[in-house]
Amino acid sequence: MKNILISFLLVFTFIACNNSNKRVEVELEEKLSIAGTWELVSYYNYQDNEISDSFGLSAGTRQVKMYTDNHVMWARRVPSDSTEFFGFGKYVITDTSLVETLDYGSAFMNQAIEENIEFPFELELEKDRFIQIELDEDGNRIFSENYDRIE
Repeated sequence: MKNILISFLLVFTFIACNNSNKRVEVELEEKLSIAGTWELVSYYNYQDNEISDSFGLSAGTRQVKMYTDNHVMWARRVPSDSTEFFGFGKYVITDTSLVETLDYGSAFMNQAIEENIEFPFELELEKDRFIQIELDEDGNRIFSENYDRIE
C-alpha cells in the first residue's frame, strides 16, 4: 500500500510539473508583441529565398520604428541626404506577416503612398528582435530590415 501511495504521488507530481511548464510556455508565447520601440540594425539581401548578403547602416544613419497596439510611426535620419523620411499609419500582424498601411509621411514617402498605401512584409518576430522581409510578386524573399528592441 505504501508503494502504491508513493507511486501515485510521484505520478501526480510529474503531471503537475509538466502542466506547469506548459502554462509558462503558453504565457511566454502570449506576451510576444511588436508593440514598443525598435531600431534598425542591419539589412539582408536574399537570393533563392536564402540570405545572400548582410550589411549594416551607413555612418550616422538611424531609423527607429514605434508600434502601439494599432499604429506605427517610423523616422529615418540619413546625414548624407537632405531628404526627410518618416511615415505614420496603422498595421496588422499575424504570426508570419506584417502589413503597414500608411496614412501620411514625409514628402518623399507621400509620393510612395500615392502609388501604394499598403506595405506587406513577411515577419519573423522574437521578444527583442524582428525582421520584416520584402517579397516579390511571386512570394520570394528579396530584402529585409532587421530591428532590435530599444524599449
